[in-house]
Amino acid sequence: MNSFRHLTTLTRPIKRSLAAGTIWSRANFTGQKIVPFVGGRFFSDEVKKSQEAVESKVTIFDAIINRSIPANIVYEDDLSLAFKDVNPQAPVHVLVIPKRRITMLEKAQAEDKELLGHLLLVVKKVAEQEKLQEGYRVVINNGVNGAQSVYHLHLHVLGGRQMQWPPG
Repeated sequence: MNSFRHLTTLTRPIKRSLAAGTIWSRANFTGQKIVPFVGGRFFSDEVKKSQEAVESKVTIFDAIINRSIPANIVYEDDLSLAFKDVNPQAPVHVLVIPKRRITMLEKAQAEDKELLGHLLLVVKKVAEQEKLQEGYRVVINNGVNGAQSVYHLHLHVLGGRQMQWPPG
């Protein structure tokens, strides 16, 4: 049990189950399969994907924008697109993306400020549309340590349940 002391966000029953070797999955935890990693820390499959991701010329989001693959689109305008995440981490999990690709927030330029502000206003519209009046969380993953698995800027809108703090 002492080896799991660093997992402070887990409840005691979950700690006991982990110590007993239970594997947690979508059905009985947060919606992400938990996989062990270096140093006894646990990370989700999304973290593993981010460690393997590379910046490419075409991303899955480009394919969604040009409709070559389907998505459950909940909002669209000339500058942005919002759609349901295929691997939701909350009862409501929508991704908001710019149609003009910015690979990551770190690479945004001063000329992107209107687009970045627009994306936040789209988040607000999506939250209203999804009836998240009790609150929601907006997340932008940036780079490997930020668990960015697709190199096309995207804002996660998460809601429909009580969010926990701290988040990581």
